[in-house]
Amino acid sequence: MNRTHLISGAELMLLQNGAEFFPQLCTEIDAARHSIYLESYIFASDETGNMVAEALQRAAERGVVVRVLLDGFGSAELSGEFVDALRMVGVEVQLFRPEVSPFTLRRSRMRRLRRMHRKLAVMDGAVAFVGGINIICDIPARLGFDAPRLDYAVRVKGELAGEIQAVMQRLWEMVSWAAFRKRVREEGWRRYRVRSHPAAKVRLVLRDNVRHRRDIERAYLNAIAGAQHEVIIANAYFLPGRLFLRALVHAAERGVRVVLMLQGKVEYRLQHYATLALYGRLLAAGVEIYEYHASYLHAKVAVIDGEWATVGSFNIDPFSLLLAREANLAVQDKGFSGDLRGSLWRAIERDGRRVELARANLGTRVLARMSYGLVRLIIGVLGISKSH
Repeated sequence: MNRTHLISGAELMLLQNGAEFFPQLCTEIDAARHSIYLESYIFASDETGNMVAEALQRAAERGVVVRVLLDGFGSAELSGEFVDALRMVGVEVQLFRPEVSPFTLRRSRMRRLRRMHRKLAVMDGAVAFVGGINIICDIPARLGFDAPRLDYAVRVKGELAGEIQAVMQRLWEMVSWAAFRKRVREEGWRRYRVRSHPAAKVRLVLRDNVRHRRDIERAYLNAIAGAQHEVIIANAYFLPGRLFLRALVHAAERGVRVVLMLQGKVEYRLQHYATLALYGRLLAAGVEIYEYHASYLHAKVAVIDGEWATVGSFNIDPFSLLLAREANLAVQDKGFSGDLRGSLWRAIERDGRRVELARANLGTRVLARMSYGLVRLIIGVLGISKSH
């Protein structure tokens, strides 16, 4: 049974993979009496998606206000019939930026690549979920895997759940205004203002393209800079900017044990080989790299000194660093951090393969450098600061 942690008035439960997350999510949906907000980058019409959709439909049928916000690119394969079935019973569904133009890199159209990558849910402003798990079956059986993607979410109870609802309501209203040109009442904007303080032991940290462009990145950098003993990061799509890379190298050089668990399976070739281009510098500095091979790695989590932890949707790559809307939970607590640390170490010991400092063959080195150069070129075209 998952342990709960009471931290500054918030009750937290760490959930690993869909087997733990989806039953908890559906239980809370079924218990909701007034309102449900759900955001997901991907919502699939598979067995898992149908299970969650049925729970949302039951809620709407008993009079609960149900609002579902999906990314227009991540959920582009969701059929109109599936969405119509939700709407027929009263579930409100909106798409974040349904228009996608993948064939151009003109700066004037870069806003179309700014996706809603958050995975959030909140019921009655009293219980919420923050994490990296999409609404999709997490066992990629069609690709030959019988193990789930490694991923995490956190169930949150308490006042913080109300603040998470405030964040979700604000984005819902923004999308409503953009889609239907509805005016958002000024009192509505003021009413749902987030009050979480940067020094709070449990807080929601956002990334957007206006007020919170680097908040999650700074939270990582501050934690790494203050590390004294150990940094453990598990990240599915790892291609950090120069500041982040330098922070990891400096931590290792001052004697901190820095451990990275990264994607072992080739999912996106360009990003995979671009990441390989960073291995030499990291390994030379003493960073330990383990590649996860049981299935795809989808986690976006970290633990610092067994006291600070983060769980959420934020990948350490250009997409999350520079373009997408993201949400992470940052927790300063030994008990919660210890649970996550233990889970990560079990995954590393059971399914991780340590990468040794060895000279790769010429073809791999050339491909890695070309991939990394291409990614940096794309970042340059996007007009991103050189600090990244």
